[in-house]
Formats: sequence, C-alpha cells, structure tokens
Amino acid sequence: MPLFHLENNNLKRIKESSFRLEKDIQSLCEKNMEELLGCKFIKTEFSIEKFRFDSLGFDKNNQSFVIVEYKRDKNFSVIDQGYAYLSVMLNHKSDLILEYNETTGENLKRNDVDWSQSKVIFVAPSFTSYQREAIGFNDLPIELYEIKKYANNTITFTQILAKQSSESITTISKTNEKVKAVNKEIKIYTESNRKEAGSLEMQELYDKVKRMILNIGDDISIKATKFYIAFIRKTNFCDINIQKNQIKIWLNVKKGKLEDSKKIARNVADIGHWGNGDYEIALNSDADIEYVVSLIRQSYNLNE
Repeated sequence: MPLFHLENNNLKRIKESSFRLEKDIQSLCEKNMEELLGCKFIKTEFSIEKFRFDSLGFDKNNQSFVIVEYKRDKNFSVIDQGYAYLSVMLNHKSDLILEYNETTGENLKRNDVDWSQSKVIFVAPSFTSYQREAIGFNDLPIELYEIKKYANNTITFTQILAKQSSESITTISKTNEKVKAVNKEIKIYTESNRKEAGSLEMQELYDKVKRMILNIGDDISIKATKFYIAFIRKTNFCDINIQKNQIKIWLNVKKGKLEDSKKIARNVADIGHWGNGDYEIALNSDADIEYVVSLIRQSYNLNE
C-alpha cells in the first residue's frame, strides 16, 4: 500500500526504504514488542539445543509464550520452521519458565502458562504468495506480519490474514509427525467456535453487539482466545464470553473510572474473572444494548 505526503492539496509519494540488515528489524521489534504485538519482550537470541529463537516474548492476556522470527530473505517454509520451533518449545517448557523468571524477577510456574496458546510469529518486509497461502488453515498457530519502512521514518506493521478457510492443519498432520505432536497440545480458537457455546439467541445477540462495537471506530480488530472474544484497539478494550443463556462483557476500565448511571456494570476488581478490566456486564436481551454499547465506547476511548 503506497503512502503519500499531502502538501498544498498535492500528493507526493513517499518512497519505501529497505532495512539494511535482518538485525535492524529484530532490534526495532524487540524494543517495541508491546506496541506491535501486545507481548512482553523476554529474551533475544534464546537458544535451546541446536535451535535459536530470534526473540522470545510472553503474551500476558493469554498467559502464553510467543516465538518471533525475523526474515529478510524469502527462502523458508513457515510451516516447517514454525512447527519445528513449537515442538522444541513444548519439549523444553522448564527452560522457558526459567528464562522468564530470571529476566523478569517474577515467579512464573508451569501451571501458570497456557501452553495450548503458544504460537510463532514471522516478521518480514514481504512474503511470497506461497507463504501467504501456507497459512490458509483455520487452526494454525503461526502468524505473519509485514513490516515496511519509508523515507520519512514511517513504519507500517500489518498482519497478513489468510483467506477464510474451513480446512484444518490436521489434514497434513497424518504424514508429518512433528505437526501431529504439536497439534495435540496447541489449540487455536476462532470466533466461530467461541460462539458455539451460546444458544442461537445468544449468538444473534452477540452479532448485534459486535456490529455496534465495530461502528465505534475503524481501528478495531477482533481476536478469539480460550475464554473470550477480544475487541482490540491499542489493547483489549472489551472482552466477550458467549454463554448458553447470556453473554458476559468485560470492560478494560479501572474501578471508579466508568460512568454508569444505570449501575448495570458489576465491579469485579477484587474477585477472579476472565477478561481485562474491573467491570463486568451480563446481557441476555437487546433491551439495554444501546446503553451497554455506550459503556463499551467509554472503554474504547480510554484505551486509545
């Protein structure tokens, strides 16, 4: 996608400039991993046996480790390398936990980590059509991001989304033992299978809420996790869990910061709960839907 500079109502194309070294991409992403990928940066050049991960991160929303690889060349297989790294990760869990604890000074335990949400992210200036097609499975624990630099010091960072597919990576695991072993432990959640937990009425209610949320702004993305569907701006501003007879909504707003004249949002700051933030809403009909979305809008504005 070309970028332009506007001056006196005239557009001047901004030239794309290349990264001189793969290390330049790595340094930029590691320094800004929270902003770019929503992950805490843990370690650069993390080695296990004969393998070396370019970057090791930790996704606190999912309580899972993330491996990030950077590429300037295009001669690699995202499936083969991605699954090889995931296999190593799952066979050396204690090494990752030890590295996390030594780096952060925290006390992460094996059971604190949701290993089923582990994933590999590839970052490159561009990907081949073959690599783009290779991620066309609905349950692949591998993501691609294109990073581009421009002459005016602008950076674009865009996730490559696969075409909608109902095909599972398990279709190739019958002949690939490494893929088969990893898939036994890793589970990819989609918006569709998170919706299946609800009745048809609750699925319909969710769809109404979703449409209204997406109308709040054009910078909203959706991501399904093990426990909820996240609506993300800079970070999660709203998380929704679809249940049989209701949908639960968590707002990423600190206690005392939500203007709720109807008092329908429950303060869950001091109790265990899924989702981000201190407020929870239970919704079982569309009677208050516009008011609920107004509360969601507050969370959106607070998480810019």
